[in-house]
Amino acid sequence: MIAYSRPFWPLFLHVFGAMALFGAILAVLIVSVAALKRPEARFLRRATFVAALVAVPAYIVMRVGAEWIYSKEGWGTHGAKDPTWVGIGYGVADIGLLVLLVLLGVAYWWTRSGRPLAGRIVAVLSVLLIAALGVAWLAMSGKWGS
Repeated sequence: MIAYSRPFWPLFLHVFGAMALFGAILAVLIVSVAALKRPEARFLRRATFVAALVAVPAYIVMRVGAEWIYSKEGWGTHGAKDPTWVGIGYGVADIGLLVLLVLLGVAYWWTRSGRPLAGRIVAVLSVLLIAALGVAWLAMSGKWGS
């Protein structure tokens, strides 16, 4: 019901981008674990890198939608204090971008070198990013501290 009162397109883009980002990182996790179990399958390492590449435009769509709806709602203007869940979302998005860029670099390194250490780093970073996205998802759906 709360979403019904919000502007449609900004919220749609934000949620669509967030779902695509979560799905891309989940794909990175699944394919990287599969590639670690079959080190001779170079195509799995490449698929991990491609899935990480897909996460970048998904992040951009998610963040553009978030900024758009933030400006439409009028938060942060005239000394208004943001709700807690907005701060959690921004924190996860900012740190998540750094983790995503490191994940992308390590996935590229893994594609080129084939070193198992790089694959384990990719898997761990994707688990951390999925956990952080899950916390943001819970905070925004439950409107913590609003």
